[in-house]
Amino acid sequence: MAKIISLANQKGGVGKTTSCVNIAASLGILGHRVLIIDLDPQGNTTSGVGITKRGLVGSTKELLNGEMTAKQIIRETPYDNLWVIPANTTLTSSEFELFDFDDNEFRMKKALEEVADDFDYILIDCPPSLGRLTVNALTASDGVIVPMQCEFYALEGLSQLMISVKLIKKHYNPDLEVIGILVTMYNSRLLLSMQVINELKKHYDDKLFDTKISRNVKLSEAPGFGKPVYYHDKGSKGAKEYIEVAKEIVTRL
Repeated sequence: MAKIISLANQKGGVGKTTSCVNIAASLGILGHRVLIIDLDPQGNTTSGVGITKRGLVGSTKELLNGEMTAKQIIRETPYDNLWVIPANTTLTSSEFELFDFDDNEFRMKKALEEVADDFDYILIDCPPSLGRLTVNALTASDGVIVPMQCEFYALEGLSQLMISVKLIKKHYNPDLEVIGILVTMYNSRLLLSMQVINELKKHYDDKLFDTKISRNVKLSEAPGFGKPVYYHDKGSKGAKEYIEVAKEIVTRL
């Protein structure tokens, strides 16, 4: 039975999609069968694993509205042990269309039941909001990883997300847990980075990943080639750090 993990943060630009793609690829490199679900209408996770967004036949939109099953939509990627349910801008309308279903909070959970035994991990890349799509992801998940940039505005967003997780846990998914907070775009030479880390340790020390994701040129380049960073430059700092994060996830679950 797959462990289902959402990567969520309502603040954009925190490295959420980068983390989803590279954690998934790293788990695959470690020998685990991994499915990524792109739940962001921007579709950056889809293109980040080498799948073309234009003209998709089957996407997360069709999965949520029941037009197609997960097995019909899953696409194999060029990378080891890595599959994807892709998305593109057509998913935008799902935020509103989901209200037409009585079970709208549970659409993702039900849709994944038929493939849960086919994978070791299912990672869901959530949009930068706390709308119906993210509620669906968290309701379906065993745990959530929160990528967080080293800046003080991100601390405020983290508090809001933690409240949302508690509400999801109370109303829809009592098993939901925060797996960890992943610090991204980290620069140990900046005083601000150290100040943010210290604040996080005060309130969430037991949830912080030991590994931090540094600012890294190769991480920025890799999506342009449709590759996780390990396949772009496996010797890069970013590739090594995400492998370490994947190892931490395995021990936490």
